[in-house]
Amino acid sequence: MRSEATMPLPLALTQGDPAGIGPELALLAWQRREALDLPVFACIADLDHLARLSRRLSLDVPLVACDWEDVGRHFPAALPVIPLDEVSAIEPGRPDPATAPGTIAAISRAVAAVRQEKAGAVVTNPIAKSVLYAAGFAHPGHTEYLAHLAADGGMPPLPVMMLWCAELAVVPVTIHVPLRAVPDLLTTELIVETGVIVARALKRSFGITAPRLALSGLNPHAGESGALGHEDAAVVEPAVARLRAVGIDASGPYPADTMFHARARAGYDAALAMYHDQALIPIKTIAFDEGVNVTLGLPFIRTSPDHGTAFDIAGQGIARPDSLVAALKLAARMVVQHEQTAP
Repeated sequence: MRSEATMPLPLALTQGDPAGIGPELALLAWQRREALDLPVFACIADLDHLARLSRRLSLDVPLVACDWEDVGRHFPAALPVIPLDEVSAIEPGRPDPATAPGTIAAISRAVAAVRQEKAGAVVTNPIAKSVLYAAGFAHPGHTEYLAHLAADGGMPPLPVMMLWCAELAVVPVTIHVPLRAVPDLLTTELIVETGVIVARALKRSFGITAPRLALSGLNPHAGESGALGHEDAAVVEPAVARLRAVGIDASGPYPADTMFHARARAGYDAALAMYHDQALIPIKTIAFDEGVNVTLGLPFIRTSPDHGTAFDIAGQGIARPDSLVAALKLAARMVVQHEQTAP
């Protein structure tokens, strides 16, 4: 372990929906901290629920409630917990809107810790939007709430979702919308704004000095010269030209069905896909257990496991922490890269 004098800021890990697998993933990750060489982190959570869960799963994870300043000192011997005041009865696998205040508070406290330079990055465990909606949550989802917190009362930044693994980084330009709505939502301006954010993040957070972006087409065969749709020529091609005009190495549109094999992936640093499944199918095929969700465009680093709450297996001791481990490691890597590229 590093000495306290050189210890980097800890990562702020949220509990996610406490009835899901997030809390047990936090316990499992800490339990394997040395074997996997994990960065120092603290979990913002219901302390009593973590303790009950640890006993239920026979994990033998010691817990310690502490402030951010003491996380590094406690981490080698116990999982540091930033305890929530918002507590309620929690049963793994049984989502309950009564837990929503704690879920939301964990997110806001993680962001506050990073903005106050008490933590280095936000790592979020999965939430269930339906549970939050039932409690009156006013934001479309996790990412939009993070953008709201980043806005400080002003205009929220455009958050860009990137799915990352060692073999692929891919960004859906449109995200959680019905497929029939995609053509109307997809504009040249949105593609360009997304591409600029991605290129900037690849430079600052991943150390890629000249990022290469490959853009997929919207339609099969990238429109087949207009025979299979006009959007690729009318919307995507102008976006590629505008990105190149501002100095970004962008190319496409390419047929999406030929973009993700190994030889094609060697030709770019990130792929921009036009809709959700076009982006998530390849990365979940390549790295189903190790993929990481990274939010670009925020004034702080945020990563997350690339999976949901898994209520169906919560509390059964069969959840795998692979994606959370990858999210913690990537967040730490991005923190180091930010420090190296800071003006």
